[in-house]
Amino acid sequence: MRRFQIPVIAAVAVTAVIAAGLSNCGRGARPEDFEWTTIDESYAPKNYVEEFIKNDAEQKEIFPVYIRNYGQNPAMLKRFRGSNFARPTEAALNMAFRGLGDWMLVDLKYKNEKEQDVQRTVLYVEIGGTWRVGDSGTLLK
Repeated sequence: MRRFQIPVIAAVAVTAVIAAGLSNCGRGARPEDFEWTTIDESYAPKNYVEEFIKNDAEQKEIFPVYIRNYGQNPAMLKRFRGSNFARPTEAALNMAFRGLGDWMLVDLKYKNEKEQDVQRTVLYVEIGGTWRVGDSGTLLK
C-alpha cells in the first residue's frame, strides 16, 4: 500500500506546481498598466530617451508622438520581440551589449509622412554614457 502512496503524492505535487505556474502566466505587468504620454513641441522631456524621441520627431516633423515608457520593467522586457531579441532577459542584454549601463523599453505611436499609423516598441540601451537604439520590434501578448 505504501508503494502506491508515493507515486500518488508525487503526481499531486507535480500537478500543484504546474497549476501554480499556469495561474501566474497572465500576471505581471501588461502594456495597459502604463499610460500613454503625448510628446509635442511644448513637451518637457523627463530623461535623455524622451529628449531623443522629441528631437527625432521634430526633425522628421511627425508631432505628436505618443510614448508608453516601460522603463526597466523585466516583465515587459520578456514580452519584447525585436530583430535581435525574442523575450530577452537582463542577462541576455548584458551579454549582447558589452558595458551596458542602463536600458529602457518604450512603445512609440505616431503618423509617418504618408499619414500612416506606426506603432513599435524600441529597446534603448546606454553604453559608456551614450544612449542608442538597441533593437526595435513589438510586444508579445
